[in-house]
Amino acid sequence: MADETETQFTPRPFAPAPEPAAAAAGSTSPADADQAADHDAFAERPEVYMGAAFAGGLALAALLRLLGR
Repeated sequence: MADETETQFTPRPFAPAPEPAAAAAGSTSPADADQAADHDAFAERPEVYMGAAFAGGLALAALLRLLGR
């Protein structure tokens, strides 16, 4: 295996991501308020809402079972 040339791995230098100017300045422009109002939490984490609906269904079933006795 002496015929093969060895290559060394050289990692790229780390460059942190720049902070957004609006967040750094702390501005509350109307465009930021509109974007916050348009934020859809269900689209971001639908599993939380599905879990809550499942738990609510189980609670309702238990309540109906208790009332049926």
